[in-house]
Amino acid sequence: MSKLSNKIKKLFTAVGMVTVIAASLTGCGKKADKELTVINYGEYMDPAVLEDFTKETGIKVNYEEALTPEEMYTKYKSGAIKYDLVCTSDYMLQRLINEGELQEIDINKMENKDNIGQKYWDLAAEYDPGNKYTVPYFWGTLGILYDTTRVSKPVDSWDVLFSGEYAGEIIMQNSMRDTFMVALKYLGYSINTENEEEIRAAQELLMKQKPDVQAYLVDEARDEVVAGNAIMAVVYSGEAYLGHEYNNNLTYVVPKEGSNIWIDSFAVTKNCEDMDAAMLFLDFLCREDVATTNFEYIYYSTPNEAVVANLSDEEKADESLVPKDDAFNNCEVCIQTDSKTTELMNELWKELKSE
Repeated sequence: MSKLSNKIKKLFTAVGMVTVIAASLTGCGKKADKELTVINYGEYMDPAVLEDFTKETGIKVNYEEALTPEEMYTKYKSGAIKYDLVCTSDYMLQRLINEGELQEIDINKMENKDNIGQKYWDLAAEYDPGNKYTVPYFWGTLGILYDTTRVSKPVDSWDVLFSGEYAGEIIMQNSMRDTFMVALKYLGYSINTENEEEIRAAQELLMKQKPDVQAYLVDEARDEVVAGNAIMAVVYSGEAYLGHEYNNNLTYVVPKEGSNIWIDSFAVTKNCEDMDAAMLFLDFLCREDVATTNFEYIYYSTPNEAVVANLSDEEKADESLVPKDDAFNNCEVCIQTDSKTTELMNELWKELKSE
C-alpha cells in the first residue's frame, strides 16, 4: 500500500473499541498456542503489524483500544480484561509504575533497542527512572494547527486561543492534562505544577474561554480544521502532519510560551504471565521494518532513528514529523502529579465540561 493510501486509511478510520484477532496461520507452519492481550490508543498501530507478529511467532494478539489515558486507566483498573501490555502516555505510565501495576523489563535483552535514540530513553527516564518499565513508541509535541488563509497574522502564541478574535472557530483537546497544559503554559506555569492557586487560575481561564470553543475533541480536531469547519485546533504534531497533507493552507506551531513533549510508550503489566512473549512483542515493534510499517500508517514522530534515517529530505524537513531541537525550548515532559493535585484537576475538569 502506498504512503498516500495509508494516510487516507488513517484519516477516515473510525475510532472505537475493537478486537483484532491475528490473521489465520494456515500454511504458516505455526500454531497460535500463546496469546497476548494489548491495549493501545485508537488508530495507533497498523493491523498488519499484529498479523505479521503472529505469523512470525505463533503468538495471537488480542488488541483493544481506548481514546484517552484516563479512559485507558479506567479500563485497565476495572479488571474486566487482563491486559498483558499497555501503551499509554508519560504521566499515566508513571502513575501505573507508582501503583505497582507494571513489571520491570530488561531492555538489554532486546536486539533492536539501539534503534531507539538515546535522547528518547533519556526523556522517558523523567517518568521511568532507569528505563526499567517502558519502551518509547511514538513522541511529539502539542501545538496549534491553523488555516493560514483565515487568520489575521501568523500564530506564535497560545494567546490566540484566549483573545476572543476567533470565537466559535476553536477546537480544544478533549483531554484533561492537554487542555490544562495550554492554560498553564499561557499563564507562565509549569505543566506539572502542584500549586492549587495556579491550577485554579488555569481552570478560570479555560472557563472564560469556553464560550469561544466550538468543541472539545481528540483526533477529530484535525479533521474539523481540514474540512474548514474550524480555523484552528490544539492537536498533536502527528495529526498536524496529516492535516497539512490534505490542506496545504494549514500549518502547525508550538507556541513561544512552550508546550509539552509527549512520549507514548509500551509497558508490561503485572498481570502478564508470559514475559518472554511480551518481550518478543516489544522487540518486534522496535525492529526497523516493523517500525517503518507503523510509521507509514500513523505518521507521528518516531523515536526509532533507523526509520528516521531513511525518511525523504522532504519528510525530514517537516517539523511536525521531525521537530527541530529548538522546538523543545520551554517544553516539558508531562509527569504524574500527587494524588491531591490529580483529584483537584479531575474535579475542575468535570466542572469545566459540565458547565
